[in-house]
Amino acid sequence: MSAVVPRLRLAELSWSRLRSWRPMISSEMLILLSSVFFALACNTLFWRSAMATHPGGVVFAVSLFALLVSVHAVLLGLLLWRWNAKVLLTVLFISTAFAVHYMNSYNVYLDADMLRNVLATDRKESGELMTAALLLPLFGYALIPTLMVWRVRIGKRSMGRALLWRGAFLLGVVVVGGAGTMASFQDIAALMRNHREVRYLATPINYLIALKQNMSSASPLHKQPKQAIGTDAKALPRAAGSKPRLLVLVVGETVRAQNWGLNGYTRQTTPELSQTGAINFPDMHSCGTSTEVSLPCMFSPFGRHDYDEKNIRTHQSLLHVLEKAGISTLWRDNQSGCKGVCDGLQIQRLGDENLPGLCADGRCMDEILINDLAAQVRTKPGDRVVVLHQLGNHGPSYFQRYPAQFRQFAPTCDTPDLGTCSRDQIVNSYDNAIRYTDHFLSRTIATLRGMDDYDTAMIYLSDHGESLGEKGLYLHGMPYAIAPEEQTRVPMLMWFSQGFASDRGLNLQCLRQRASQRADHDNLFPSVLGLMQVSSSVYDQSRDVFAGCGA
Repeated sequence: MSAVVPRLRLAELSWSRLRSWRPMISSEMLILLSSVFFALACNTLFWRSAMATHPGGVVFAVSLFALLVSVHAVLLGLLLWRWNAKVLLTVLFISTAFAVHYMNSYNVYLDADMLRNVLATDRKESGELMTAALLLPLFGYALIPTLMVWRVRIGKRSMGRALLWRGAFLLGVVVVGGAGTMASFQDIAALMRNHREVRYLATPINYLIALKQNMSSASPLHKQPKQAIGTDAKALPRAAGSKPRLLVLVVGETVRAQNWGLNGYTRQTTPELSQTGAINFPDMHSCGTSTEVSLPCMFSPFGRHDYDEKNIRTHQSLLHVLEKAGISTLWRDNQSGCKGVCDGLQIQRLGDENLPGLCADGRCMDEILINDLAAQVRTKPGDRVVVLHQLGNHGPSYFQRYPAQFRQFAPTCDTPDLGTCSRDQIVNSYDNAIRYTDHFLSRTIATLRGMDDYDTAMIYLSDHGESLGEKGLYLHGMPYAIAPEEQTRVPMLMWFSQGFASDRGLNLQCLRQRASQRADHDNLFPSVLGLMQVSSSVYDQSRDVFAGCGA
């Protein structure tokens, strides 16, 4: 008993000292310590990728460390001052914890496009990503450093002395960073030149720069009305008594060509479509590696061949040109919106419906898109183009993208935390989701077959692909220049009713031969105009897949 009392008193004394621990440091020292923490603790993926180019290079590692610390110190030195340091660092620690978790879990790169995807993520998508696996990163990268920051006291200085010290500090870290760079200049220059993507792994500077870029592009420029295109658009006259045409354009989500049954995949993931006579395009390529990039791009006349994000986002889309030609459009959405493609046009958001059998827990299966489709089409007379925007294979919750009866491939990964599943389980869940898309598309075709008061057609194409563990990569959104084929090769197919093909004068055999050639998202804009016989100065016949295969 006598030994216990001293131990209790020692514990009380230690706790008392800990509670009274309030060291005084300068704001510059706080910035430097934070920069070292970011460089060492929060950049596992950066160090792994950078050092893979120079294995065992000690001088290179030291030089890169000096550069990484100095870059963050300069950035923080411009942003953090005594009055805002603790609040801003708290925000940075929390944001960085999220960034590090998702970057390490899925090997994603945080460039401007990826951050735009994050900022555009809706409540449902973000909710699926909030898993128990986040707790440890939040504890290590956010809670502990935040508590330490709030325990320290930051010394006061007069305005003049504060500016003088800050200037000297910034000059010092620039000199150190410059010296570190010069020590391994050739190696660092080669890294930046030959592996430019590595800069998207340096955290938190990667997402801070990406945030600045997105804030610049989201400004007043994008709040203005979109610039008109195709103002001269006209639909060619039709023969008297012709049925109106209905084109259903299905925009798939995250389906890659490699797992598409019609492309020769070892599994039959498209058994129902194989019985429809649809025309499959096995060599189709996307405009981007994310919905946020691909969707505006594929509906734009600029496309990937003349890629200019500013032009794409500030100009009207294919749907606006169709409307000018007198062809009414309708966007039906089961995902996160049309990304500006249908601005000012009719849109129906169906993801929040509560239809028994199709909807549960705030999500709807894609068949909600064809529920009441015929009635919606008939609300307006004349030719129509309807876009069905799928939830499709949106990851990482592939297991939630199909009803239970489509769980054909097992065992499956029944959690959004892909790190807890084997690659076989992930692929099984992904392929099951494709099987459901196959069923959904076949049901769409059946619906169109039954609308005998229209000449009907359907075009399906996915917005981008998906990595399923190849080279350690998961999901999508890689910078396009270095994106693997799994994220850029996508399926596309077309189906035409006999009446549509006959009235339009389509040579389907010619089109089947054309389908064997390479195609990409840039073909969509002119091909839809050509198929619907719309004349306009924005029409590019050289990219129209129907040109030469129809009257």
